[in-house]
Amino acid sequence: MEIASEGEDHMHDLVRRAHDLAPSLEARSAELDTARQLPADLVAELKEAGFFRMFVPRSHGGHEADLRTGMAVLEALATAEPAVGWTVMIGSETPQLLAFLDRAVFDKIYAAGPDVVVAGGFNAQGTATPTGDGYLVDGRWAFGSGSTHADWIFGNCVVVPPATPPQLRSVLVPASQARVVDTWNVLGLLGTGSHDVEISGVDVPAEHTFDLFGGVPSIAGPAFTAPLMHFVLHLGAVATGIAQGALDATLGLAAGGKQRLYAKARLADTQLFQVQLGRADLTLRAARALLASTADEVWEACSSNPAAPAELGPRVSATLTWVTDAALSVVDTCYRAGGGQAARDSSPLQRRFRDMHTFSQHAAAAEGWLGGHGAAMLGNPGGLAY
Repeated sequence: MEIASEGEDHMHDLVRRAHDLAPSLEARSAELDTARQLPADLVAELKEAGFFRMFVPRSHGGHEADLRTGMAVLEALATAEPAVGWTVMIGSETPQLLAFLDRAVFDKIYAAGPDVVVAGGFNAQGTATPTGDGYLVDGRWAFGSGSTHADWIFGNCVVVPPATPPQLRSVLVPASQARVVDTWNVLGLLGTGSHDVEISGVDVPAEHTFDLFGGVPSIAGPAFTAPLMHFVLHLGAVATGIAQGALDATLGLAAGGKQRLYAKARLADTQLFQVQLGRADLTLRAARALLASTADEVWEACSSNPAAPAELGPRVSATLTWVTDAALSVVDTCYRAGGGQAARDSSPLQRRFRDMHTFSQHAAAAEGWLGGHGAAMLGNPGGLAY
């Protein structure tokens, strides 16, 4: 019998903890919707489980999880409670984001412990004016998931005066120097606390700024090579988790003897439902398999070459779009099968319907990425078909 190494034991333990927490997370779904953020006690529980430190290097007190392990954790959490899966995803990516800083700054930030959480915005919705030893920053960024429990806030900025092409710089400030603006009134993923974040008139030292899209990570290892590709695949894992949750809820309805109004037979005995259920399950399995094979390619490329595997980028992005569409079709099938009761706020199918449709609006899952992959296949990489 093959004996797992200590590191492998830690990886399996992370996934087990995510599954073990599932019942308690699902039970809090309505509470999270009302709070529109993760309560402090739940954040503490998720930190204690090690989820926010799963990608932190072992040298800094983390688990240094591989890509597939992280995806398994995120899918398990999103299956139980989509807002938790999403918010842990954002928070757990913190070390990969902070690795764009100089190594000494990275070390300093993690000196107090591994459970550092960053929130903010990738879109360049701020301005950074050079001051000689840093930048004067003003901006407001939408979709700051996890901002209510973040330790640091970052935002991507246009350096002014503007150049051609525009020069971008991301800035990082302690949460105390930013303001969370309560704007998260939306369809789904309510518990993510994805409010706007604002940095107004703050002097940010140059050492707390970085190049988000073109920077070179200061931490070695495959987890820190091409981190933006990892982020895209993390999103895919959350999507399949949401769909799995919908499928599980539908199976629960069928097993409980659900019979729709005017129907001649129970849901479980209806041939049309059986066909739809079979198609939904295989669609989800196909989406998960595509994510897994793509993640293996990315991990292998990142492990064998310290340079970012840029040629994989268009296909990785297109993969998320395809997986999102597949997950959306699964959730919609499950919601329709649930009948009138699925429309109630108390229904897990209604919640996952709202969460998945909110997820599908994310820019990273836009249809244009399929065109980017097609263009790359034709020898014209770099284009985004909007």
